[in-house]
Amino acid sequence: MKKQVFNPYLPSWEYVPDGEPHVFDGRVYVYGSHDRFNAPIFCVNDYVCWSAPVEDLSDWRYEGVIYRKNQDPRNRLGLRLLFAPDVARGPDGRYYLYYAFDFYGMIGVAVAERPQGPYRFYGHVHYPDGVIWGRRKGDQFPFDPGVLADEDGRVWLYSGFYTPTPAVASGFHSLKNDGGVVLELEADMVTVKAGPKLLFPKEGPGSFPGHAFFEASSIRRDGDRYLFVYSSQNNHELCYAVGDRPDGKFVYGGTLVDLGDLYMGNEDEKKGVNYLGNTHGGLLHLGEKWYIFYHRQTNRHSYSRQACAEELKVGPDGSFRQAEVTSCGLNGGPLRGLGRYEARIACNLWSKDGVGRYDCPNPRRVFRDHPYFTQTGGDREKDPDQYIANFRDGAVAGFKSFQMEGADRLELSLRGRAKGVMEAAYDPEFTRLCGSLKVELTGPRTTVAGPIQTEWGVKPLFFRFRGEGALDFLAFTLKKVGNG
Repeated sequence: MKKQVFNPYLPSWEYVPDGEPHVFDGRVYVYGSHDRFNAPIFCVNDYVCWSAPVEDLSDWRYEGVIYRKNQDPRNRLGLRLLFAPDVARGPDGRYYLYYAFDFYGMIGVAVAERPQGPYRFYGHVHYPDGVIWGRRKGDQFPFDPGVLADEDGRVWLYSGFYTPTPAVASGFHSLKNDGGVVLELEADMVTVKAGPKLLFPKEGPGSFPGHAFFEASSIRRDGDRYLFVYSSQNNHELCYAVGDRPDGKFVYGGTLVDLGDLYMGNEDEKKGVNYLGNTHGGLLHLGEKWYIFYHRQTNRHSYSRQACAEELKVGPDGSFRQAEVTSCGLNGGPLRGLGRYEARIACNLWSKDGVGRYDCPNPRRVFRDHPYFTQTGGDREKDPDQYIANFRDGAVAGFKSFQMEGADRLELSLRGRAKGVMEAAYDPEFTRLCGSLKVELTGPRTTVAGPIQTEWGVKPLFFRFRGEGALDFLAFTLKKVGNG
């Protein structure tokens, strides 16, 4: 790779959740929703696209705005939101963008000649008689489309939502929310050929107890098997199921990634390694490697989410092992144990009282004494300054992982009003301290420096503040100044 790549893998000012990665003509394209920093609701901005060459997942390129909310003729004023999208190359060689049209109860489709667009409105998924799917009594609620243009030319659309939700358009009846469904589309990519058929019931026979379908349908074909990724009833994990046909029976596979690393020996949400909220993403297969793309929460709410990814380990039977959340997801290995790192790439963050769910009522009040990722100012594409704010007594930020190279000096970039010590350790319990720096802050940005005792090898690094007041954790630097 040209350079190291971190989580989140896009620039600090970019907020693209629900990322679906696809390979087209030698590049990985990520299609997602587009949050606005500090907005009061999800997905306020227009769709954008990012891409990278398959051989270098550090080299992400901004492809610009690919589709605007007001391009849909039912949204000329741009007041409705465009939720999680997906893209497929159709039998005609063109690219089709599918999007959940707010809570309106329909799936929109746009088309382009190139994977990066620009896309133009094409239609809404509809029955052969022209009635839009979601406008018939008893329809399943259309939401979070995942689309597969299969190798045999057949086209499959997956959708579903857990929570009963009436269509917001005045005069329309409530729709069913029984779980995840599949429809077959005609070659025109917009007309229903068959279905919808319930594949992933949210409860009862055929459901996945403890990890039942909630939302975030995503589908991939891998040889003779079909891999379905979804967000479970737990909301903060991505799970997968395996089937031998696109519309057949699927068997639960397990958790791929969880925002708090739950289901890896711990199921207590309060003891998660990071703050929880919804997540959504898809699988990417490059060569012999598999990745799961997902998003994290920032800013003490669920409306400023950022794109992350982790490499997956595959068992001898082809099953996936749950990935830990890391700071180096697409890097192909640990980060260098020397150099400057922004605190925003922390993959673990908690307060002395643990973590919690940002999707609770009044999260900023609930978590007012907790650390969080944020930035100054509003939504923008320049002068990024994302950091960890409100770092108080007992707060911990963890980074995974580094190939330690003999660093013996630690520098911390901090600001705020606080007095105490910042401890560094190789373990989250802080039984293996490797540094302790005195902190006395009176406001402006300050560099605090001192010795650090590093061990050779691949190590995580955790920082904990012990003291009074609150500080902003901006960055840290690992240096080697001695002769060892």
